[in-house]
Amino acid sequence: MTSDPYIFSTDTLPSDERFLPPLANGLLGWRVFGDRMHMGGVYNGEAGECHRADLPCPMAVRLKLEEPGRHAYSLDTHTGIFSHTVSTASVSATQSFYAHRHVSNMLVMEVMLVRQVTTEEPITVELQGSFTPSSDDVVFQPAPDYRGGRHIQGQTKTAEVHGDPCPSVHLIWIPVETSLTLQAGQSQSRWGFILVAGDTAQNAQAFFDRGLDLMKGGDLRSSHCQAWAELWAGSKVEITGPDAFSRAVIGCMFYLLSALPPLRDAPSQFGGISPGGLSNGRQGQDYWGHVFWDQDTWMYPSIVLFQPDLAQAVLKYRVQTVGGAKTNAQMQGYKGLKFPWESAVTGTEVCPEDIYGNQEIHINGDVTMAFQHYFYLTQDLAMFKEGRGSEVIWGVAEYWVSRVTWSAEEQCYHIRGVMPPDEYYYSVDNSVYTNTVAKYSLLFAIELAILLQHPVPPEWQEVAEKIKIPFDPEANYHPEFDGYKKGGPVKQADAVLLGYPLGLPMSPEVRRNDLELYEAVTSPRGPAMTWGMFAVGWLELGDAGKAQKMLNKCFSNIQGPFQVWSEVSDGSGAVNFLTGMGGFLQAVLFGYTGFRVQKSCLTFAPLLPDDIRELHVSGVAYLGSKMDWVVRPEEVAVCVREGAAQQPPLQVVLKNSGTTIPLTPGKYVTFSREPGEVRKVDSAGSCWPL
Repeated sequence: MTSDPYIFSTDTLPSDERFLPPLANGLLGWRVFGDRMHMGGVYNGEAGECHRADLPCPMAVRLKLEEPGRHAYSLDTHTGIFSHTVSTASVSATQSFYAHRHVSNMLVMEVMLVRQVTTEEPITVELQGSFTPSSDDVVFQPAPDYRGGRHIQGQTKTAEVHGDPCPSVHLIWIPVETSLTLQAGQSQSRWGFILVAGDTAQNAQAFFDRGLDLMKGGDLRSSHCQAWAELWAGSKVEITGPDAFSRAVIGCMFYLLSALPPLRDAPSQFGGISPGGLSNGRQGQDYWGHVFWDQDTWMYPSIVLFQPDLAQAVLKYRVQTVGGAKTNAQMQGYKGLKFPWESAVTGTEVCPEDIYGNQEIHINGDVTMAFQHYFYLTQDLAMFKEGRGSEVIWGVAEYWVSRVTWSAEEQCYHIRGVMPPDEYYYSVDNSVYTNTVAKYSLLFAIELAILLQHPVPPEWQEVAEKIKIPFDPEANYHPEFDGYKKGGPVKQADAVLLGYPLGLPMSPEVRRNDLELYEAVTSPRGPAMTWGMFAVGWLELGDAGKAQKMLNKCFSNIQGPFQVWSEVSDGSGAVNFLTGMGGFLQAVLFGYTGFRVQKSCLTFAPLLPDDIRELHVSGVAYLGSKMDWVVRPEEVAVCVREGAAQQPPLQVVLKNSGTTIPLTPGKYVTFSREPGEVRKVDSAGSCWPL
């Protein structure tokens, strides 16, 4: 194993091919050596039968040499390149794959042969594959070759919504030869093969032209590597501590960034992020490639903290599904927008089982919280005006006020007949998580309406103030829902999410009670993101040791050597489980630092466990500035990067003393860590009251 924590290497591939490294770039996704790939937004099947369409991948080839050799495999997350090298006495043969980070319509395979001996004999290697240009999901037909590239075109068999047109797919690729030869007299040689995908022939041909131009100029790999370098420069999390922990953090960040489109030239057809990413999601597997609350609640916060512009793709995905969300609400007999529990392209419900789509309505509040998170980090009102974000926020508010019922007995509003995040239960009343996220989404709708000078319906405030938030005053904890029996089994994080990410005010005693009670009854076979939320809770309470015990439970979900997560600790469930990675990363980014994105400021209260000596968080984006943070056991340092455009400038405020420390671009400010003290970064001219 290399000492560089960004390079995951091995001499033996996983016995389970599901844990081979997935390569993706926000539009195309592929598991190395697999004969099928996926394209964002391309699904086959109507309604509950909708799933990612399998597309044939001509890159599904492996090196074979006549003489025995030593095999080495590596995934370099600096550059997003997977390599397989076979070294023999006569030749070193390296096969490299990458989903091009700058040109997202393109996959690349390169082969390099380097002579190891002085002989002048030709050396030949075979490329073995079983590619066939067909698919169970797309009816492909051959199209005329284009500039030496093979071309097939087709449409999926069935549209997501009856009567809608089926998505079109065009694939153009450089044919992969069955063998490659290092000629006599050559010391080394390199070959390149590209595959492009588009929704029209013109689109695919344009990207194929671009790929050929990059190859001709020698810029194919360098342009890809440069795009990754820019991405890492603005979003880096590094741990000085246990190697396994450091690699886990880097792996999580790499796979989450891979799920999103390029910083520049984002594809118009970005299709959201599914729990298993673009490389997975065929029929019957990995939730069929659908988009859940996992995207908005679990993956998104760690991305928007660094790259608000990139994270906009997630928000725009929700905006483009508003039409389907309106249909969903109408079909249930309610007003406004009801975002689907499982979403594909149109926003209509595609969950195969009706009960989830009908009852797991907290998704509406989860979507709203993502928009709110973005706004508090950027104060970008354009996303809500020209970007139509206000339609989402106000449409969700209208849904909530039509969905509640008034309880004359309790003198408050109820939301009845729901499934909470804890999916062991259904048809319950007043899920504490659902009601709380509904309350906060209503409050944000009011806030946004005031800012945009939009009339505020009085029922928004009425429901927000009087919605029931279940609480047991005798046991001093939050029951998951009305009628929950204390000690009842729990599938996954639910009520513990009230403290973070929702930020419901409560005493430390109540927070501790919620954590202790639900930890004891949460299934060890529950999905991987759960323990990260327990870790955040214990860090809030100042117990770093307990937090680390919770976070260490996640390591059984990491299937080495390529840091690919499984949904369940025994390796079952969704693969490349980005949801679990998102929960783990949030424990680091919002737990160890104590970052909380507030209406008027970014607060922080750092706390590290004993085995982590230092945490570097580089590229935190706040109000147009980029900040780098260094957290150590006894101190924290923060620097606003030079060239920051923030006006007025940012400052650190120490809550206990009231001391204000201005942040000068290019200069670190260091101060000691005071246990339990919450500090904040804000703008000296903030438009928000503190």
